[in-house]
Amino acid sequence: MKKTMIALAAMGALASGSAMAQQAGDWIVGAGWFHLSPQDSSKPLAVTSPIPAVLPGSGASVSDSDTLGLNAMYFLDSHWAVEGVFGVPPKFKLNGTGTLGRVGELGEARQWSPTLLAKYYFNEGTSAFRPYVGLGGTYVWYSDVRLTSNMQSALASQFRQSPLAVNTTAKLDSSFAPVVNVGVAYQFDKHWGLSFSVSYIPLKTKAKLTTTSITGLPVATSEASLKLNPIVTYLAATYRF
Repeated sequence: MKKTMIALAAMGALASGSAMAQQAGDWIVGAGWFHLSPQDSSKPLAVTSPIPAVLPGSGASVSDSDTLGLNAMYFLDSHWAVEGVFGVPPKFKLNGTGTLGRVGELGEARQWSPTLLAKYYFNEGTSAFRPYVGLGGTYVWYSDVRLTSNMQSALASQFRQSPLAVNTTAKLDSSFAPVVNVGVAYQFDKHWGLSFSVSYIPLKTKAKLTTTSITGLPVATSEASLKLNPIVTYLAATYRF
């Protein structure tokens, strides 16, 4: 009887471990909170036409942002997985620094950055607690780019135009960027878990500004290079199929 009880206990432990195991063919989806913190720097605003010039001492900084994150991951085996990470596009605000500090908020934009990661999980698939590392890439583009009235007035003054006689639009360049990712995952039971990760994205873009008259004729163009280099944290509740 004693041997039978020991055998049943061992079988129960194995069954429990099997239920917790992450293995080939498993899908895990998650949803949670993204916090994006740009480690930004910028070059001075440069007028490219009609007369090339640089506004000395001008610069910009990018605000932090929060948004809803979503992810879906497929395990190739008990250690390797491929993950797609998405999110509601966060809105970033651009603020003037240096000689543009008096302008205050320069503008805002939404950032789209779907990401694909290859991830390696440490510990065995039966472990509840599993640290991981990941490496991948993202394609970043921007929408809803808008300049504030203060920035519109500052540019009109720079080009010796009335703010009512001109309008400036902005475009941010799209780009690919690598993503480095580290994190931990904890599995509470067969289905539910929690994960937390930190990612670094070496990212830069160029803001291109076009100033036109009310008749649509070009008045001037200008541009500024921005390094965003965000550190992204992601806390998510996960569900395994």
